Amino acid sequence: MDREGTAVADGGRAFIGSFTAAGGPGVVTAAVDATSGALTVLGSTGGVPDPSYLTLSPGGDMLYAVSETADGAVAAYRVSGDAPEPAGPPVPVRGSGPTHLCVFDGHVLTANYGSGSVSALPLRPDGTLAGGDAAVLRHTGAGPYTPRQQGPHAHQVQPDPSGRWVVSVDLGTDSVRACALADGGLVLHRETALRPGSGPRHLAFHPAGRHAYVVNELTPTVTVCRWDGSEGSLKPLAETPVLHGAPAGDAYPSGIVASPDGRFVWTATRGEDVLSVFAVAGDELRLTATVPCGGRWPRALALRGGFLYAANEHSGDVTWFAVDPDTGLPRRAGAVAVPAASCVVFG
Repeated sequence: MDREGTAVADGGRAFIGSFTAAGGPGVVTAAVDATSGALTVLGSTGGVPDPSYLTLSPGGDMLYAVSETADGAVAAYRVSGDAPEPAGPPVPVRGSGPTHLCVFDGHVLTANYGSGSVSALPLRPDGTLAGGDAAVLRHTGAGPYTPRQQGPHAHQVQPDPSGRWVVSVDLGTDSVRACALADGGLVLHRETALRPGSGPRHLAFHPAGRHAYVVNELTPTVTVCRWDGSEGSLKPLAETPVLHGAPAGDAYPSGIVASPDGRFVWTATRGEDVLSVFAVAGDELRLTATVPCGGRWPRALALRGGFLYAANEHSGDVTWFAVDPDTGLPRRAGAVAVPAASCVVFG
C-alpha cells in the first residue's frame, strides 16, 4: 500500500531520483497502481551521490542516472525485479553538475549545468557504458542577469521527435541549440536565441512534432516555438506567463510536460509551489488554471496513464494527480514520501 492506504494493482515500476546530499536515499523504485496511479516504494539503490535525474533505455531494460556533483558522472543500472542493479562503475562526463540526460543514437548525453556543456558517452550493445573519455561540446555565451548568467549553463538535453537532432536548453545563454552526433561527438547545427534574461530551463515537444514549449526559470513564462524537424530549426512565436498576475514571492519554473493528445501543457513553479494548466491553441498556449503542487519546491513533472506526477524536493514527496481529460485540470489523488525527490520516470 502507499502511505494513504491505496491497494496496488501492478502497473509497472517508477524510478525516482533524489539528492543524497539533502538526505535522499538515492535511486528509489516504486510500484505503480494501474488504476489509481498510486506509488508504493519498494526500495532504494545507493552508492551514487545525487542521482538527481534518470532516464531509461528505449527497451526499458537499462536505467541511467546523472551524478549531479562537481565531478559529474553517469551511472548505469540493469532493471531487474524490484530494484535496479549497478552495471559497472560510474563514468565521468568531463563536466560539472550534470542536471539532465537522455539516450540518443547509441550514446548517453548529459547536460552539464556547472560547466555549460553537453557530453556524449558511448554505449555497448548491451546498454552498459563503454567507458573512456566522454566527448564534450562546450556552450559559449552569457546573459544579462549576472547572478545566474555570467556564462553558459546547459540544463536539459533531449532528442527531437524526428530522432535526427538533439536539442540542449541553456539557462545561462538564453538559447536552445540543435545538434547532431558525428564521429562519436556532438556537432552544433543551429543556435536559437530566446528573450534575453528569460533563463530557459526545460523544453517539451508537442506530440505532432511541429511545436516546442520552453519553460523559463528566470522569468515565470513559457515560450512557444515552431520546430522544423527536417531543418533542425526552432522559431520563437509567443511567450505566456505561467501564473495569473505577478508572483506573490519567489517563482522559479522547473518542469514541463505535454499531453500525449497534444491538447494540454503543464508546468511546475517552485516558490509559488503550483502546477499550471495550459490549453494548446495552435501557435499559442492559454493559461487556464493553477493548482497547488501538493508539496514544496516541485522540481520535475511526469505523465503516466492519465496521471500527473510532481517530485517535490523540499517537502520530500512525490504527489500524483488525476487529470480531467476534458479540461486538463489535475486533482490531487495521493502522495508518497521520498526525501529530496527530484524526478520520476516510468518503466
